[in-house]
Amino acid sequence: MLNTDATATTIIIRLMVGVVFLSEGIQKFLFAEKLGVGRFAKIGLPNPEFLGPFVGGFEITCGTLVLLGLFTRFAAIPLLCIMVVAIATTKADVLANEGFWEMMHGSRTDWAMLLGSLFLLIKGGGRWSLDGKISKPWTS
Repeated sequence: MLNTDATATTIIIRLMVGVVFLSEGIQKFLFAEKLGVGRFAKIGLPNPEFLGPFVGGFEITCGTLVLLGLFTRFAAIPLLCIMVVAIATTKADVLANEGFWEMMHGSRTDWAMLLGSLFLLIKGGGRWSLDGKISKPWTS
């Protein structure tokens, strides 16, 4: 799970995914009523008082790991789960009530994070990652 390839450009995907999740996780605590507990309650998720900080904590932790390229594949798994739940809970109603194109417009960041996390699960952290330093699958 620590093995990664020597691709240098993977850092671009890591930066995109890591910064977005880290930022969103922090905002779940800073703006709990709008983006954390309150948002989770509004969309009808069970036990929002637990789930908001729980998800926010995972976003901060996994976003940081992705940015560092440490345990990148492990970190991508909870991020994938978060995005699947986010799309299912927030975009299904949009699809049903406002149509396909409105749903696609509203979920563009969700799809980018889902696919970016899937990429990292498949490829690992790349050349400029701590995973790469640990596993050294290539010669520098």
